[in-house]
Formats: sequence, structure tokens, C-alpha cells
Amino acid sequence: MARKPASRYVCSNCGAITSSWSGKCPQCGEWNTLEEQLSAATVAGSVSRGQVLQPQSVDKLLKSDNRRLSSGQAEIDGVLGGGIVAGSVNLLAGQPGIGKSTLLLQLAYAVAAKAPVLYISGEESAHQIGLRAARLGTQRSDLQLSTANSADDIAATIAAGQYSLVIIDSIQAVSCSAIASAAGTVSQITNSTQLLSLAAKQSNTALILVGHVTKEGSIAGPKVLEHMVDVVLQLEGDRYGGFKLLRAIKNRFGSTNEAGIFEMLDNGLQPVENPSAALLSERQASDGSIVLATLEGTRPLLVEVQALVNRTSYGYPKRAASGFDLNRLNLLVAMLERRTKLKLAEHDIYINIVGGIQIREPAADLAICLAIGSAAKGLQLKKNAVVFGEVGLSGEVRHVPHVDKRLAEAKKLGFDGAIGPKQRGKAAKMTGLHGVSDVRSALNQFLEKD
Repeated sequence: MARKPASRYVCSNCGAITSSWSGKCPQCGEWNTLEEQLSAATVAGSVSRGQVLQPQSVDKLLKSDNRRLSSGQAEIDGVLGGGIVAGSVNLLAGQPGIGKSTLLLQLAYAVAAKAPVLYISGEESAHQIGLRAARLGTQRSDLQLSTANSADDIAATIAAGQYSLVIIDSIQAVSCSAIASAAGTVSQITNSTQLLSLAAKQSNTALILVGHVTKEGSIAGPKVLEHMVDVVLQLEGDRYGGFKLLRAIKNRFGSTNEAGIFEMLDNGLQPVENPSAALLSERQASDGSIVLATLEGTRPLLVEVQALVNRTSYGYPKRAASGFDLNRLNLLVAMLERRTKLKLAEHDIYINIVGGIQIREPAADLAICLAIGSAAKGLQLKKNAVVFGEVGLSGEVRHVPHVDKRLAEAKKLGFDGAIGPKQRGKAAKMTGLHGVSDVRSALNQFLEKD
């Protein structure tokens, strides 16, 4: 039996050295400061036992680069940076019922027409997957299905090199035999992912893992899971309706500024050709309604921002937001109270982004402020225009990128122009842009009674 490498524990506060770990340093008395380090003899022994690496030139590696696998949908390929890279490890996360399995079954169906694909489920039976495939119209003889919970068996299957793409649903359901803990624990997730990733890299097989999310919306499991994979995709949206957004949180093979927009139909998740028109199709112009020109990745998108301001019935006014950061809303409300004549301290304020879209861009600030001002005073926007711009604590409206794209999208859908930050240089001559310098002037200049 091999001996365990000799190690020691060094206090990060006082530098004391002990042979065993304890919660409290015996010298200085600080808690949780003992860190494990290998002894010098162990490090020297590791150097003598190691093998010399055999490097290869970059030119040779580029010549052996394989073409990407197309997912069958331009939206997914755009998010991935052009397709699925051979030998890459991809992690797809999202809320339960958001459509992860549906999207991956559609992807597997499209790839199976050109390359061998294996879909492995650790949560459903093969019959259940077959029923979903029949419902989506994605059943085909060259798409292989299997059920397994053993990471060792799955790794051996991947290492055989018979498949170009392997999909595992989900990583929380598989476990390594060498780890005694149950599936889904930190050690199981970490070791299973490492085992599967090693097999995928050695056999040049593209691997897609499905990950769960916590109730806060973050990816379940250790943070090291996201560091171990090459691509991290997040499927967002309302599970009961509205649009679904596919974002790349991490992408070693492309940009993280792209987003795919989908809609759940009877035949699965389908890309939305004109999301701006779909989001504004049922809009009714009224007080508290403002159209925001935002960006999802590099794509301009028009969404409706709705605000409702009502006198509170309690001592403490309520602030609520759907599709917008609540902390950011509180900041903007405090700024409006201080920099304008709006009195909001005794009013409840509700903000809603129509269509289940999550807005994280600072360019939504001006639209939120105009919607709150419109709802508080019962006024409407004078012009048939979209709104965008970042707002500072002094009430100033700051510059945002890609103004030309926002204007072009607004004109495409019949808007006369846009209300945004004042531009400088050549950008100041843009037709249809009504520049404002601060929130107070924007409220006074562009809101009027119906």
C-alpha cells in the first residue's frame, strides 16, 4: 500500500508549523488559519518521479483541429461561438422545467444526422426519453439512448471513442464508485466531472453535462465545477411561459456576449425570429408604460417596462420588481426622490419587464425612471420613441454603447426615434435621437397628460 505523502500544516497568521490540522492555531490562537503544505522532501521526491513532458508546436496542433459540430439551430451555434467543439466539456444549467432536456434532445437529433450521438439519462428511464422524442418529432434510429448512474461506466463508454457527442442528464445524478458519498454531493460532482472530462479530452468527444440550480438561481454544486468545464450555458426565463434566453456565462471558444432567444411550442424550443415585435404586440400605451431599447448580447431588443405607483396602506412603502434588480430599483427611487420633485416616500412602487425577460444592462435606468415618473403623475410619453441610458446618483444620464443598433431596431418597428444620453462628435448628428443630460430634464421635457 502506497504511503500518503508527508504534509505539514502552517499557520497563515504566525507561521507556526504542526503535524496535524486543528481548528485553532496552538501558537497564536487564531481560528481556521492552518493550511496544508507538502514537505520539502515530498516535493523533491515528486520531481524525481515525474516524467518529462512532450510538447508540440502550435502549428501542428492547429492543423489537427477538427471542425465544430453544428447544433442544427443558428441561435445555439451563435451562443457557442460557431458550434460544438470536439473534445469540449459543456455545462448547461437552468431551473427545473425550463426546457433543458427538451433543448438537448432537439440538439442530439440534429447532430445525429451527421455524427454518432449518445444521450445518457440518470434521472429518467429510456422509455420516458423515447416518449419525449416522439412528442417532439425527434426520434431517429441513429440517435442512441441509455440510462446510467455510474460515472465509471459512462467514462469507459466515452473513452471508447465511438461517439462524437455524449449528453449526460444530469451530473448531479451520477457517482464514482471510488467515492463513498451519495450522488449530488460536492465530492461526487467534482470527481465525476473530472473523470468524465478526462475521458472526453482523451477520446476527442464533445461532452454536454446538465446541471441543476439552487433556489437562488446559481448553479448547484461547488464553484470548481464551472472552472473545470470549457463552456457554461444558462437557460433563463419563465418556466410557465414567455421567452427563454440561452446565455454563455463562460466560453473558452467564443464570446460571452451572445444570447439566443427561444419560445416553447408543441414541437419544442424554437428560435424567435422577431422578438421585439412579439414582446410589443399586446402593448397598450398608458401611463407607466415605456419601451426600453436594450441589448441581449449584440442583438438589440425592444421590451416594455411597466411601472405602478400607488399610495401605501402601511407605514413602510413596498418596492417590488419582476425582471429587474430590486437593489438597483431602490437606488433609482432614492435618486428620483433627491434629484427631482417626485415624492415617492409614501408610495408603493412596482416594476415589471414584460415577457419574462431579465434586464441586467445599466441602459435600462432611464426607462425605469421615466416609467416611475409617468405612473406617479399619470402622464404619458410625448413622443413615439424608445428610451435608454444609464443614470448616475447625481441624476445625470450617461453614455451607453451601440446607440446605432438601438435606433435601427426602433425605426424598424415603427418608432420615430429614441430618448437617450447626449452624444458627442459625429454621433451627435444621429437622426431621431433626442439627447438629455439629466433625469429631471427628461421628465419635464418628454412627459405630458393624455
